[in-house]
Amino acid sequence: MTRIIGQTALVMALVLALAGAVAAVVGVRRRRPELVRSAQAAVWVNFALLSVANLAMVYALVTHDFSISYVAQVGSRSTPLLFTVISLWGALEGSILFWGWVLAAFTAVAVYRSRARLPDVLPYATATLLTIGAFFYLLLIGPADPFEPLWPVPADGPGPNPLLQNHILMAVHPPLLYLGYVGMAVPYAFAVGSLLSGRFDDVWIRATRRWTIVAWTFLTLAIVAGMWWSYEVLGWGGYWAWDPVENASFMPWLTATAFLHSVMVQERREMLRVWNLGLITATFVLTVLGTFLTRSGILSSVHAFTQGAIGYYFLVFIALVLVFSLVLVGGRSGELRSAGRIESMASRETAFLLNNLVLTAFTFTVLLGTLFPLVAEAVRGVKVSVGGPFFNRMTLPLCVTLLFLLGVGPALPWGRPSAALRRRFLVPLAGLLLAVAVAALRGAHQPYALLVFGFGAFAALSNMAEFAGAARARVRAHGEGPARALLRVIAAHRRRYGGYTAHLGVVALAVGIAASSSLRREREATLPAGGILEVAGYGLRLDRLWAEEEPQRFVIGSDVTLLEAGRERGRLEPRLNYYGGRSEPLTTPAVQSRATRDIYVTLMAFENDGSSATLKAVVEPLVAWIWVGGLMIALGAVIALWPGRRRTRRSVGVQRELPLQPAAAPRRRVAEGGAD
Repeated sequence: MTRIIGQTALVMALVLALAGAVAAVVGVRRRRPELVRSAQAAVWVNFALLSVANLAMVYALVTHDFSISYVAQVGSRSTPLLFTVISLWGALEGSILFWGWVLAAFTAVAVYRSRARLPDVLPYATATLLTIGAFFYLLLIGPADPFEPLWPVPADGPGPNPLLQNHILMAVHPPLLYLGYVGMAVPYAFAVGSLLSGRFDDVWIRATRRWTIVAWTFLTLAIVAGMWWSYEVLGWGGYWAWDPVENASFMPWLTATAFLHSVMVQERREMLRVWNLGLITATFVLTVLGTFLTRSGILSSVHAFTQGAIGYYFLVFIALVLVFSLVLVGGRSGELRSAGRIESMASRETAFLLNNLVLTAFTFTVLLGTLFPLVAEAVRGVKVSVGGPFFNRMTLPLCVTLLFLLGVGPALPWGRPSAALRRRFLVPLAGLLLAVAVAALRGAHQPYALLVFGFGAFAALSNMAEFAGAARARVRAHGEGPARALLRVIAAHRRRYGGYTAHLGVVALAVGIAASSSLRREREATLPAGGILEVAGYGLRLDRLWAEEEPQRFVIGSDVTLLEAGRERGRLEPRLNYYGGRSEPLTTPAVQSRATRDIYVTLMAFENDGSSATLKAVVEPLVAWIWVGGLMIALGAVIALWPGRRRTRRSVGVQRELPLQPAAAPRRRVAEGGAD
């Protein structure tokens, strides 16, 4: 019965999505509001159907209905309830099912919030989102059917991939990633709606800016959570290996970041319209490419699924999206010419343009390194490896350049600079020199690490100066306390200071990466019980080995005491976890994290009699700054998204009722709170 409910809901969702897409386009073209409203109704029903299908799968997992092939693939009676539920996205079919639900949810919310505005753009956007949904629903009733029956019915299953049930972050990372990936479909859909409707003003930018920030925030948190998961689970002491699937999530983040900066230039200076359309299209295509790389089986990765038949569907879909988007933008290129121009090289729009070029070069570099081995193997039949050395060599100059622009951009004015501009860089430049000197004295001798520390200090002081200057001006004008004045300034200009907060988060993250990689110290040794491993001024004493049987795994662990200057500073318990009778264990390192450093200990091997064990210890400075930086970036996005008080001004480009009307004449500026 569960299988029938799930499959019926998916078939109905596919039919309804196609019918709704057709109704939306026909309704707007023939000015039939009732068809447009029926397409919107299809969106709500579609969300309900995908919710039913996902709940049916969760019920099947929880009740261990092994007559459904997906449950037999990832389920197990010994798996704890939490990991049983999150195994919904633990393999190919379930992840596509969850993806479809997230897409249906985004579509429903986007159409609901925009249903009374943009009457000429929304129907095309609705049709675009429903068409994208139809592609995923087609997969779910075809090559990725999660409700496929299985006979004979097994008594039990193997459980989820051990990597996916070895840490609680697997309950967080995939949903965040899906929210980031799928959310990028909304701004793309509104860009398509703008082009198809002939609405070439900036209304679609204002209507989707918040959606882009929301999706970008989820994607940021997903990347940082993935880094944290890798750090906490894989046992190698790192957090980023330029794995192809890591790269697949990083590329759309880069283009979305470029888009968020570039749209400000379009709003303020009426420039870069075609560029922005290209960026949002590239972002959406890269999210689909990332899905293809993860789920086609073309890659070998701890993050990737292994089935390959579905890859052809994704390739066709990517090709269709690219051709459709290029034809659409190319056909409208003459009408999209920008009216504005750059008045000075020392201006904020120039900094944003350079920022866009660097981010685009960064994206192309990562794309080239990720796809080149696949192309080489397909064309020449040879396996080529492109690893960390290539990416580090090619991207480190770009990272340093971005940090520099991160400090220069906020200090530059729009348009022409003033005579006092040079004075704004004196303190940041002094901070740059001081940071380089301190880092060199602390043992950082790698040139790029020194540059990151220096430009990180430069960018941090430059962005903090914007907060301080605005707060001082308000203190002088209103006599408020500094803290209250700062909060008032942030509340009055949320987008600007939310952006500066995100900049500070990027600086913290970059400095954490540079410090932990350039100042890292590690040692490995085999110790008897009571033996001490010395590393970077710390001692790690092996106290004992122990074993424990848990419902879903067998654990070998060790008790390790951390010593500093002869005094105990805490206890660590690195483990080896054995799942499902597998002979190869999964390492679970023990980490003691502080603001200034992490102590990272891994149990590498052990004697069966418990007489000795091999430990690997790593001391990494400022790793915590990476996680704090990611949270600061998200906080900046929340500040930028936080709703302000609505203004009474009604000239916000909103029309309340159908019938559909031709687009209004473009307006130069819009009240900030007027559109989402």
